[in-house]
Amino acid sequence: MPKNDDSLVVALPNGRILNQVSALVRRAGILAEPAFEDPNARQLRFATSDSNIAVIRVRSFDVATFVAFGAADIGIAGRDVLMEFDYHEVYAPVNLGVGRCRLVVAETAELAPEDDPTKWSHVRVATKYPAIARRHFEARGVQAECIKLNGAIELAPSLGLCRRIVDLVDTGATLKANGLVEVEHIADITARLIVNRISLKTRPELIGNWIRIFRDLVEDGETLSAS
Repeated sequence: MPKNDDSLVVALPNGRILNQVSALVRRAGILAEPAFEDPNARQLRFATSDSNIAVIRVRSFDVATFVAFGAADIGIAGRDVLMEFDYHEVYAPVNLGVGRCRLVVAETAELAPEDDPTKWSHVRVATKYPAIARRHFEARGVQAECIKLNGAIELAPSLGLCRRIVDLVDTGATLKANGLVEVEHIADITARLIVNRISLKTRPELIGNWIRIFRDLVEDGETLSAS
């Protein structure tokens, strides 16, 4: 199913919020083929009940990139991804309210009682979000050395890679299990509906209609029942 001028490609994120996002997309009227729900399916692009709409399933960090470069017209991405990449080609008109978590600075539980973040002048952190981390610390006049990791970030302090991390936190259980505690809050995170600005400009009625559909779902409280 190659992309053509009449088709609409919707990018959805694999990972922790896929179930919530999938339920919301179904409520919006986009019904993917059965293979989409099959965990053993190897395909990443799926037909839907509308022959002019296809769904792709990609890494959560890649959704914004697919939309920014026009490979997808619409997507759902976490605010963390949008903050990290800050693509000017991406417009995020609707806060969907699902996938709630927070982006924080955490450090070892042994260090925290005697540590004062307001006195930091230099920090080394392991993180999946080097751009966000640098902006956060630079705003306070703190020089940040960011070690980019794509996973298992909570292991970094215990293995001597650094003493602090910047990462997403939901319940805090993973931090606790790895001997870490939150010491700074950076941002609250939820999933956002995002659209490609050129798609919106060239097809305002089509894209605008989908924006209205998702906005109406949020206003009607549908995102709460999807979570």
